[in-house]
Amino acid sequence: MGPVERLLSISARLYEHLSTIPHGDDREEFIEKINDLLDERGAIIEELKQFGKSLDGHQLNKHLQELDRGIQERLQKVMTAIKTDMKTLQQSKKNEQQYLNPYSSVRVMDGMYYDGKK
Repeated sequence: MGPVERLLSISARLYEHLSTIPHGDDREEFIEKINDLLDERGAIIEELKQFGKSLDGHQLNKHLQELDRGIQERLQKVMTAIKTDMKTLQQSKKNEQQYLNPYSSVRVMDGMYYDGKK
């Protein structure tokens, strides 16, 4: 199998892997698998660049471009889901802290008397 076919194969596996976004404990394995596939894909792309091979006239070029667009869209969805979960976690931490110490955010100094006489 040539480098273009390997690139197509790994791109298809990555695209398929990104079809479902897990929640909870499975997410770490999911992200590790994404990183592994992206590393493999990057190595093949570097190999193609190193040998000076161009995909301009290749018959699989259009299919690879469509897969790449789909991969980018799905990666954006994964990033959005992770950002949303992180934001929710930060908000829940803030709410928990506010529940434990409700006056921690009060900065008003009203009612305080300062005696300036000595």
